[in-house]
Amino acid sequence: MPTKEQAKGHEEHHNRGQEWEFKVMARRNKLLGLWVADLLGITGDEAADYAKSVVIADLEEAGDEDVIRKVMADFAEHGSKTSEADVRAKLQELAKVARVQLQGEE
Repeated sequence: MPTKEQAKGHEEHHNRGQEWEFKVMARRNKLLGLWVADLLGITGDEAADYAKSVVIADLEEAGDEDVIRKVMADFAEHGSKTSEADVRAKLQELAKVARVQLQGEE
Protein backbone atom coordinates (compact mmCIF):
# COMPACT_ATOMS: atom_id res chain seq x y z
CA MET A 1 0.00 0.00 0.00
CA PRO A 2 1.49 3.37 -1.01
CA THR A 3 2.31 5.95 1.63
CA LYS A 4 0.62 9.36 1.68
CA GLU A 5 3.75 10.89 0.17
CA GLN A 6 3.82 8.32 -2.64
CA ALA A 7 0.13 8.86 -3.37
CA LYS A 8 0.64 12.63 -3.41
CA GLY A 9 3.64 12.26 -5.72
CA HIS A 10 1.64 10.07 -8.09
CA GLU A 11 -1.22 12.58 -8.11
CA GLU A 12 1.17 15.47 -8.84
CA HIS A 13 2.78 13.50 -11.67
CA HIS A 14 -0.66 12.71 -13.11
CA ASN A 15 -1.71 16.38 -12.88
CA ARG A 16 1.49 17.52 -14.63
CA GLY A 17 0.81 15.00 -17.40
CA GLN A 18 -2.73 16.28 -17.85
CA GLU A 19 -1.52 19.88 -17.87
CA TRP A 20 1.13 18.98 -20.48
CA GLU A 21 -1.47 17.33 -22.74
CA PHE A 22 -3.77 20.35 -22.39
CA LYS A 23 -0.91 22.65 -23.45
CA VAL A 24 -0.05 20.40 -26.40
CA MET A 25 -3.67 20.34 -27.61
CA ALA A 26 -4.05 24.11 -27.17
CA ARG A 27 -0.85 24.72 -29.14
CA ARG A 28 -1.91 22.22 -31.80
CA ASN A 29 -5.26 23.96 -32.16
CA LYS A 30 -3.62 27.37 -32.40
CA LEU A 31 -1.35 26.06 -35.15
CA LEU A 32 -4.37 24.55 -36.90
CA GLY A 33 -6.15 27.88 -36.68
CA LEU A 34 -3.18 29.65 -38.26
CA TRP A 35 -3.10 27.02 -41.03
CA VAL A 36 -6.82 27.43 -41.71
CA ALA A 37 -6.50 31.22 -41.62
CA ASP A 38 -3.72 31.04 -44.20
CA LEU A 39 -5.81 28.82 -46.47
CA LEU A 40 -8.73 31.23 -46.15
CA GLY A 41 -6.58 34.29 -46.84
CA ILE A 42 -6.91 35.66 -43.31
CA THR A 43 -3.78 37.53 -42.20
CA GLY A 44 -2.30 39.58 -39.38
CA ASP A 45 -4.30 40.19 -36.23
CA GLU A 46 -7.36 38.58 -37.80
CA ALA A 47 -5.39 35.34 -38.27
CA ALA A 48 -4.30 35.42 -34.61
CA ASP A 49 -7.90 36.05 -33.54
CA TYR A 50 -9.10 33.20 -35.73
CA ALA A 51 -6.50 30.85 -34.22
CA LYS A 52 -7.76 31.81 -30.74
CA SER A 53 -11.31 30.98 -31.83
CA VAL A 54 -10.16 27.49 -32.82
CA VAL A 55 -8.53 26.99 -29.41
CA ILE A 56 -11.74 28.12 -27.70
CA ALA A 57 -13.85 25.83 -29.91
CA ASP A 58 -11.99 22.85 -28.44
CA LEU A 59 -13.42 23.63 -25.01
CA GLU A 60 -16.95 22.69 -26.11
CA GLU A 61 -16.53 18.92 -25.72
CA ALA A 62 -13.91 16.25 -25.22
CA GLY A 63 -12.06 15.12 -28.32
CA ASP A 64 -11.44 16.80 -31.64
CA GLU A 65 -14.93 16.81 -33.14
CA ASP A 66 -15.74 20.34 -31.94
CA VAL A 67 -12.60 21.72 -33.60
CA ILE A 68 -13.22 19.78 -36.80
CA ARG A 69 -16.84 20.98 -36.96
CA LYS A 70 -15.74 24.58 -36.54
CA VAL A 71 -13.04 24.60 -39.20
CA MET A 72 -15.13 22.58 -41.65
CA ALA A 73 -17.99 25.08 -41.26
CA ASP A 74 -15.54 27.92 -41.87
CA PHE A 75 -14.13 26.19 -44.93
CA ALA A 76 -17.66 25.67 -46.26
CA GLU A 77 -18.54 29.31 -45.61
CA HIS A 78 -15.52 30.41 -47.65
CA GLY A 79 -16.07 27.87 -50.42
CA SER A 80 -12.89 25.94 -49.62
CA LYS A 81 -12.58 22.37 -50.90
CA THR A 82 -10.39 21.31 -47.95
CA SER A 83 -11.64 17.91 -46.77
CA GLU A 84 -12.25 16.62 -43.27
CA ALA A 85 -9.56 14.00 -43.95
CA ASP A 86 -7.13 16.85 -44.67
CA VAL A 87 -8.04 18.50 -41.37
CA ARG A 88 -7.65 15.26 -39.40
CA ALA A 89 -4.24 14.62 -41.00
CA LYS A 90 -3.18 18.19 -40.21
CA LEU A 91 -4.27 17.74 -36.59
CA GLN A 92 -1.99 14.69 -36.26
CA GLU A 93 0.92 16.49 -37.91
CA LEU A 94 0.48 19.61 -35.79
CA ALA A 95 0.25 17.62 -32.54
CA LYS A 96 3.82 16.47 -33.21
CA VAL A 97 4.92 20.02 -34.04
CA ALA A 98 3.27 21.33 -30.85
CA ARG A 99 5.06 18.76 -28.70
CA VAL A 100 8.43 19.70 -30.19
CA GLN A 101 7.75 23.42 -29.77
CA LEU A 102 6.67 23.05 -26.15
CA GLN A 103 9.62 20.80 -25.30
CA GLY A 104 11.91 23.48 -26.71
CA GLU A 105 10.30 26.09 -24.46
CA GLU A 106 10.83 24.18 -21.21
